[in-house]
Amino acid sequence: MTNRQQVPVVDLRDVTKTYETPGGNYRALAGVTCQLRAGELVAIVGRSGSGKSTLLNLLTGIDRPSGGKVVVAGTDVHELDESRLAAWRGRNVGVVFQFFQLLPTLTVAENVALPMDFCANYPPRDRSRRARALLERVGVADQADKLPLTLSGGQQQRAAIARALANDPMLVVADEPTGNLDSRTGAAVWTLFGQLAAEGKTVVVVTHDREVRRIARRVIGLDDGRIVSDEVGLVGAAGAEAVHA
Repeated sequence: MTNRQQVPVVDLRDVTKTYETPGGNYRALAGVTCQLRAGELVAIVGRSGSGKSTLLNLLTGIDRPSGGKVVVAGTDVHELDESRLAAWRGRNVGVVFQFFQLLPTLTVAENVALPMDFCANYPPRDRSRRARALLERVGVADQADKLPLTLSGGQQQRAAIARALANDPMLVVADEPTGNLDSRTGAAVWTLFGQLAAEGKTVVVVTHDREVRRIARRVIGLDDGRIVSDEVGLVGAAGAEAVHA
């Protein structure tokens, strides 16, 4: 086992999150502790209001905990100021949204290259080539020079995954990435996530997908801001074939 596998990519320690609302304080997370390692495809499940999206926002640094520690890629995320947080997020976290969030006035390839422009991890001369290589990887290289709105929903989501991979992050998070896709296209997106995990990335997906227990290798259940289940090794032969096809 390598050092990268031994050290968790995500380390949540007694994490709480409380929001102030006109009706009083609302506790979204209540003492969440867990570790996620390199090469894991993890699904976060639970009913609406269970804390799933809040947890994802803490992992990406979009929100800060009320208590506890959020350590991602060896960094105490909640201790970074806004400027350092933006730079850290760009280099270490790839985010995939339910509604794609591709900029409509940029081509698909330009959308994928945009994170590289912000972080400057790659020389300018290499960014376009890398963007096209990532689009090839997710199966939409033939759409590179088109505007996003000319693509199908599944093609846009594949392009969004390519954009999330632009800076080669060790953590990829996705919020209901198959929620607006048909079952066949959704299965293809899960296959991509499985391949990324097999290559050593940590992939965390918030989902209501009914197939999740056949596909994901770890399923964490949330209820009322607490972890109520953490099931590992659920993928059978059929599930493994689906993920790694």
